[in-house]
Amino acid sequence: MSSLRLAAAQYPIGRFADFAAWHSNAADWVATAAGQQAQLLLFPEYGAMELTSLLPEMLQQDLTGQIAALQPFHDDFVAAYAEFAKRHGVYIVAPSLPVQHNDVFVNRSYLLAPNGAITWQDKRQMTRFEREAWIITGGADLKVFDLDLGGPAPLRAGITICYDVEFPLIARAMAAAGADLILCPSCTDTQAGANRVQTGARARALENQVFVAVSPTVGLADWSPAVDVSVGWASMLAPPDRGMPDDGVIAKGDLSQPGWVHAELDFAALAETREAAQVYTRRDWPDQVQPSLDVTAVSL
Repeated sequence: MSSLRLAAAQYPIGRFADFAAWHSNAADWVATAAGQQAQLLLFPEYGAMELTSLLPEMLQQDLTGQIAALQPFHDDFVAAYAEFAKRHGVYIVAPSLPVQHNDVFVNRSYLLAPNGAITWQDKRQMTRFEREAWIITGGADLKVFDLDLGGPAPLRAGITICYDVEFPLIARAMAAAGADLILCPSCTDTQAGANRVQTGARARALENQVFVAVSPTVGLADWSPAVDVSVGWASMLAPPDRGMPDDGVIAKGDLSQPGWVHAELDFAALAETREAAQVYTRRDWPDQVQPSLDVTAVSL
């Protein structure tokens, strides 16, 4: 695997009359990116909350009630994206959604493969809004995914959902497990929030000498108390070192404008950058994922 054509969505939360209308919109988005030769499509965090527009208006306004009421759409939602992946021969990170897991709800991003395989990554680190107002719980397991893109070796990727990318050890664990690409679905309601995600993504690319891609929700959905305002831009990021852009930015979308952002990621060039880099941030991390450093308290 030497290169990948990746498409990251700047995705507006839609409002639909019925499931068929939602399905048609999702199919159009996938077909557009696949028609531009994308091999991997990255959708944002909580993009699936648009399905709550199919609920009675009272439930649409009920923060905690809506996520339980969303669950009957779950299987058809996953099946739709699985079918899109098979139809177009692409990998898709579907818009994330709250999923009931045992007695709690988690924020889950599904990864759908062209061969019909279905897997997922649950968000680990909850924001205050998720934890305090929405009662969504962080997941425990971290995964890396091997994507067969026709090369001599698969591409290994990880998913850090929004706030997760702001915590170095999550991406570091994935990089230590061999991930060369970190995918970051995001949903932020202020430009400050979007900048926090972008800053975290750029830092993870620098620290681990990997590619990082961000996909945000964008625009207004004033009927939804959960995702009423979305601010952000898609980006594909690299370590700013030899062979890569000086600022580490391979591609960047326009702020909060709906559409796809595309980039060709060259993993052979990334490997060369690691070897010829001015700094070896990837190899200069401690051998263990959880660093054990002595700290001395000093009284002044």
